[in-house]
Amino acid sequence: MKDASSKSDAASLKRRQLAATTTPTDLGAKAVRDIAGAMNAILADVFALYLKTKNFHWHMSGPHFRDYHLLLDEQADQLYAMTDPIAERVRKLGGTTLRSIGGIARLQRIDDNDAEYVEPEDMLAELREDNLAMVARLREAHGVCDERRDVATASLIEEWIDEGERRVWFLFEASRRADSTGR
Repeated sequence: MKDASSKSDAASLKRRQLAATTTPTDLGAKAVRDIAGAMNAILADVFALYLKTKNFHWHMSGPHFRDYHLLLDEQADQLYAMTDPIAERVRKLGGTTLRSIGGIARLQRIDDNDAEYVEPEDMLAELREDNLAMVARLREAHGVCDERRDVATASLIEEWIDEGERRVWFLFEASRRADSTGR
């Protein structure tokens, strides 16, 4: 008898825990799961790209130090500003979001760079490619939102795509050589 009571208590606890974080929405459980999954992966990438951008900001050197240092600081601030709206959007839908650095590590698709030294031009090129990949992933997440009729998340994503394209543009222009081709 005690065994059945223990299982019932555990099941009740699980239901209460789930109910505590399930915000009502008209999108349906499958839509919430799909959108939350897409946005949690984006959130992990944003955190990874933020830290990489700050890493390069902290370790910048060379004749263009000041310009690059300030550019990367501005870009890192922009990335960090995305984190709360992403997580809050997932919660508004009734989903759960990242809870730890381990969660970020499991979901991130942006590669870390722990090299002792990276040339400034290589930093800019790597960040340019990472931001370009981020834009592509944001477009994919937008597609998920479109399929699930989540116009609010899609609207936020549109702004982040524009910001990402701006970061790519600035990184590209900052790394161009003297000729008109950028090579």
